[in-house]
Amino acid sequence: MIDMLSENSSNEFLQNLIKGNRSACSTIVRQQLITNPSIKDLYEELLRKSLYEIGKLWETNKISVATEHVATAIVESILNEQFEQLISAKRFNKKVIVACIEKEQHLVGIKMVADVFEMNGWESFFLGNGIPNNELIRYVFEIKPDILALSLSIYFNYSSLLHLLDLLREEFPDLMIILGGQALQQSTQQDFNNYSNLLLFTDLYVLEQFIKSLNNNH
Repeated sequence: MIDMLSENSSNEFLQNLIKGNRSACSTIVRQQLITNPSIKDLYEELLRKSLYEIGKLWETNKISVATEHVATAIVESILNEQFEQLISAKRFNKKVIVACIEKEQHLVGIKMVADVFEMNGWESFFLGNGIPNNELIRYVFEIKPDILALSLSIYFNYSSLLHLLDLLREEFPDLMIILGGQALQQSTQQDFNNYSNLLLFTDLYVLEQFIKSLNNNH
């Protein structure tokens, strides 16, 4: 994980996100990767935690919607900057579809999930946000993925998630579904015991361990 000595960098990164200073944020990321070249650590310990803090500030009206949108856009651009170096040369014949649920607009977290799958040799199909349920179901029929990964950032949309899970179970009873996102941080696996073949992941490290276990059984 990222060294505790970089705590100042984390605070500096967060403050520059709030200011909307993309150049400064990119510089901090480049410096961090020199100290620790792990993309996973960068995603989990710096980018994700910073965005969660941005989300808390927005929810408590300490920053504006515009500030939150700019911060999110900066992190998304940083993810795009890393993509070329994270693709694994070793590929597995496995596919994952990654998407936000229908009413979700926050796509950075699920983009990180897509990247972790790519790091581990999977072909990821990143649908982003705003995909209607019927279109998602149609795409699952078309791609026939090994896994469908879904993200929930806003707890207000929890009922929409459950509705989608019901639809998916009706159409794809054997499909493995994984869930994550800021709105599920207080959830447990037991909350979804009514759904078979469904797993809840709270961080990218546990997700990668799961992916590696599937790859080892390949």
